[in-house]
Amino acid sequence: MARSSGSDGSVNGSNGSVNGYDGLHMICAIAELESDRQPLSTRFDRKSKDTTLGIMQLSPKTVEWLYRELHYQSYDVEGNPELLFRPFVSIYFGAAYLNWLSNFEQQEKSEEFVVRAFKGGTKKATHKSTLPYWQRYLSIKESFPLRNFSEDGLSLDNASSATATSTPFVPSPQNAGDYTYWDSRASPEDMEEMWNHPEVLKEWSKSGEKRGRVRFSHDEKKRPYLSRIEVKAVAEIVLSKHFNTKGLKPSVLCALAEVISMRFVYGVGPHAGIMGLDYSTAFWLYMELGFKAYKVDSIDDLTKPFVSMYFGAAYFLWLSEYEGRERTPQFVVQAYMAGPKNVNFQETGPMWLKFEEALSHYEDIKKDQGSCYIM
Repeated sequence: MARSSGSDGSVNGSNGSVNGYDGLHMICAIAELESDRQPLSTRFDRKSKDTTLGIMQLSPKTVEWLYRELHYQSYDVEGNPELLFRPFVSIYFGAAYLNWLSNFEQQEKSEEFVVRAFKGGTKKATHKSTLPYWQRYLSIKESFPLRNFSEDGLSLDNASSATATSTPFVPSPQNAGDYTYWDSRASPEDMEEMWNHPEVLKEWSKSGEKRGRVRFSHDEKKRPYLSRIEVKAVAEIVLSKHFNTKGLKPSVLCALAEVISMRFVYGVGPHAGIMGLDYSTAFWLYMELGFKAYKVDSIDDLTKPFVSMYFGAAYFLWLSEYEGRERTPQFVVQAYMAGPKNVNFQETGPMWLKFEEALSHYEDIKKDQGSCYIM
């Protein structure tokens, strides 16, 4: 069943069903993953030395191949790669490439194959390196029925909005036995810090973990998550190394992770990582405010616990002095979860109670009415 276009340049399946799965939702989810829906996004891959452009993050080489060899010619992109910054052009060729992948080698392919091949190429469609991408894709796609597609998700006001009631990703049955390893989600230096943490060492030794092969905890659906000891250790390490003069307590970040992501490695709904931070916010913190201890080349970086915790802490501290004023803990917590422009103290109660309940899970917390949990 051929899926290459004819001379009219039409793309079949881009707004309907592709081999039994929803092509429209696939495109939307991939655009979210690849560029955070930013049309002018550009990324350079150090390994392949290739640059990808636009909302679908396509390589000009791939697009020219689709244009010349498969006759997707509604847009003349030969020698004109900057056209990929136009959303309609990027989505057109993204849909074309997905169509080609869906019938790779004249065999109908599964949705999982298509998505993972889009990320890593056909040779890595079943490789462990593309599994996190597939899991993030599922998480984002499941959130679509609850999303407001007219919302501008790029503003800082709602960049970090997340709720604990969103649906986390559910890996497909064929991946149910796969484990996600700490060593694939943290640098060797950060892993050494974890091994040197007494509580982590005790927990990992008890569960039989080995250096270089440390498994995340997984729930009954094989969704990887951090234990409370691990979350606390990550927060302590990040704060001691990068924010040791700021007075921010590890338990505050732990409680946020508890409420926002339920400590799931890949986050909840469309928000990545344990701290639920959007890529656009993390990139802004990196580029504009100089928080550069960790790089954020793509949204996948935010599914690394140390990276997510680092930028979560940076954003929390920025909110604590929002608009040049020292802010109350109630303001900062609600602003982190809903955006600073959406803080409503009349509705703070349930959110704050949930946050305080999460705080109670961490032993170093002393609940003192009127005290500041930040400084």
